[in-house]
Amino acid sequence: MNGIDKFKRRRANDLRANQTDWERRLWRHLEKIPVDGTHFRRQVPLGSYIVDFASHRLKLVIEIDGAQHGHPAHARADFERDRWLESQGYRVLRFRNDDVRFELNAVLDTIFAAVEERRSMVRRG
Repeated sequence: MNGIDKFKRRRANDLRANQTDWERRLWRHLEKIPVDGTHFRRQVPLGSYIVDFASHRLKLVIEIDGAQHGHPAHARADFERDRWLESQGYRVLRFRNDDVRFELNAVLDTIFAAVEERRSMVRRG
């Protein structure tokens, strides 16, 4: 975490310690993905942002959004954040809390498909 300011590091640690129920639920599955080049971290500082989950090797970000993200101001901020992350080579997957709550298998299928896609890109180099 060299180069990350102390405030951002402290904020990421606080977010890790206070994950939402849905982030915790998804994390239990993400940490079980067979390693093979895949390692997800929680509450990861990237640029001026802190993302919910990220695999640096695969350049894959997963965000779990609460209801507030439907508000136009949040939607605009999410768009800008995603655009910046994509400019850095990351693919961003966004899910709503309710997706994790009621459609966990579909969420996991989407994530696993993205993991496989990104793994094949890494292998091709």
